[in-house]
Amino acid sequence: MYFRSQKKLQGEVSLSDSIESDKEGNVLQLMDVVGVDDTMLEDLHDRDSAIQLHSLIQNRLTKREAEIIRLRYGLGGTIPLTQREVASSFGISRSYVSRLESKALSKLREAFEKGTQ
Repeated sequence: MYFRSQKKLQGEVSLSDSIESDKEGNVLQLMDVVGVDDTMLEDLHDRDSAIQLHSLIQNRLTKREAEIIRLRYGLGGTIPLTQREVASSFGISRSYVSRLESKALSKLREAFEKGTQ
């Protein structure tokens, strides 16, 4: 009976099983080699934050502000542009792009901290 129960456990390995020991006698365990970084919660939080940010851009900003933020930060898979490049595409000054960007970021920060959409 004992041998049957042990045969079932023959293929099981524990993460705390020792693999080998080094010259100083320190034991190397399987969990030291296999180590898993579980980032699932952080990944879900980042994804939810990105969804919320896109929603806020769409709902809280004017079309011009939203487009400037998209172009400046490369949202939607585009390459981030400099303020000078954005200014030339809109036909406005770089300092005006800076002011619009600052105003838009303030709106987004405020809405994001309140958690509203």
